[in-house]
Amino acid sequence: MMSTTPDEDGRRPPRVVALGGGHGLHASLSALRRVTTDVTAIVTVADDGGSSGRLRRELGVLPPGDLRMALAALCGDDEWGHTWSQVIQHRFRSEGELHGHAVGNLLIVALWELLGDSVAGLDWVGQLLGAHGRVLPMSSVPLDIAAEVSGIDPERPEELTTVRGQVACASTSGKVRSISLVPEAPPASPQAVKAVREADWVVFGPGSWFTSVLPHLLVPDLAHALVTTRARRMVALNLSPQQGETDGFRPETYLEVLHEHAPKLGVDMVLADRGAVEEVEPLLEVVGRLGGRLELAHLSRDDGTPRHDPDRLAAAFERILAH
Repeated sequence: MMSTTPDEDGRRPPRVVALGGGHGLHASLSALRRVTTDVTAIVTVADDGGSSGRLRRELGVLPPGDLRMALAALCGDDEWGHTWSQVIQHRFRSEGELHGHAVGNLLIVALWELLGDSVAGLDWVGQLLGAHGRVLPMSSVPLDIAAEVSGIDPERPEELTTVRGQVACASTSGKVRSISLVPEAPPASPQAVKAVREADWVVFGPGSWFTSVLPHLLVPDLAHALVTTRARRMVALNLSPQQGETDGFRPETYLEVLHEHAPKLGVDMVLADRGAVEEVEPLLEVVGRLGGRLELAHLSRDDGTPRHDPDRLAAAFERILAH
């Protein structure tokens, strides 16, 4: 891991904690590691699909996939970092039992079994990769997400149905209204709580709002740390709604849902892509209600896909963290 010692001017690099999972957290970490040498990712542990789901069901472990993606994002831009990022992201293609498994998932689970400690195992993988930061699970036990969803039955649009499982919640044909965790009130990773308390900045998003970002606020000890930390809190908004999970969301809707799930959580800064905000006034109103400031910037790639450009996102993070 990179040094967190003071730079040439004697200043300590900002301590940044990024929350989420999957591709959204990968985007924020890819940018943040360009800005500071002190990055900690706190990752959701509710994935129940693909390689992660199979390992979770077979071995009873935390789902390793989102943790693997966070570690890959923290790999450096040199040959070592590029190579190891490709290695742990590599998936086997076969007609047998290994089909679809990611190499990094197997490596992480092997270290967990050898060491008997999920955090120590992730730290060892981080050292092997030369990761520019640390990756922690948000909880010490695997979790399920349960969502209250409306509109699954088109003839009863207001009727609520409970959908369980991250994959089912993310791909529902209805509209997600709220989420909860199973088991309820799970134990937080102590290292994650400590990281939040010692941070200078905490970054929520971008990412799957209901299945990657909001779950952190439903782990009691972690939620309490997020509400009471002295760190400043930033929300990085998504570039576009996610089919199934956030269909029809406006930029301000993400903040409204965040407030509904954590009414005591203050927000200092909201970062949004200028091209994704059609009407700035409604967004400014909600940002102000939460006590924050809005930063608009060009953050998307030029290829027309709803993906963040790492360099543009890094430049925006650098401006914000410098103040």
